[in-house]
Amino acid sequence: MNLPIITDPFFYAVTIPAVLLLGVSKSGFGAGFGSLAVPMMALAVSVPEAAAILMPVLFLMDVLGMAAFRKDFDLKLLKFLIPCGLVGIAIGALLFKVLNPHTVAAMVGGFTLLFLAQRLLFPPQPNSPPPPRWLGAILTATSGFTSFIAHAGGPPINAYVIPLKLSPIKFTATMAFFFFVVNLSKWIPYGMLGLLDMRNMATSLVLLPIAPVGVWVGVRLARRISQVLFYRFLYAGMFLTGVKLLWDGLA
Repeated sequence: MNLPIITDPFFYAVTIPAVLLLGVSKSGFGAGFGSLAVPMMALAVSVPEAAAILMPVLFLMDVLGMAAFRKDFDLKLLKFLIPCGLVGIAIGALLFKVLNPHTVAAMVGGFTLLFLAQRLLFPPQPNSPPPPRWLGAILTATSGFTSFIAHAGGPPINAYVIPLKLSPIKFTATMAFFFFVVNLSKWIPYGMLGLLDMRNMATSLVLLPIAPVGVWVGVRLARRISQVLFYRFLYAGMFLTGVKLLWDGLA
């Protein structure tokens, strides 16, 4: 049986690097870069189609990430983050056909750059208190919302979790479990919206073998990098993501 996969060479030229980048990001190293995956793929297909194609790929990456960091996550933090993220998913599902994905991209990009500017202009002090819980709830719900629209949930939740000053491994593990739940919750609404058609799913199967490569690279780097360098890469990823998303949203 011939599966109706996408055959355009340009699609794979932009999608294979996007999947590798997403895998590295999902394993924690360079978190934030993963939000570039959908904008990169949107050079060849529509944003909703790109988001749907990535669903099985994300599932495999999430499982691999959880297996690699299964003993390192912050359970107390997850109990707070996951319900807020699911609220954002529900809002995204309700508004998916109303909102323009480019508008959402511009909002996420602008917010990301504002957060980085705030960190640069007003650097946190060693005794700075963590962000208030109400702000964390808003940012985490926003993460669920932007994750549903365009798999761009990294920047909003990073803005809350980064100031908590977790170790690289604990940060990576907690994000892996959080996004596993968030991404898993998307399957039913994506199916109801008609995005999980045979062509998208068959194309995703072609891309699946690439997923473990990116995760493997990211896991090895995350376990060997210093905390200072880790967060520098994190900020760099968020900066590039913010610029790209804002550019795509305003173009």
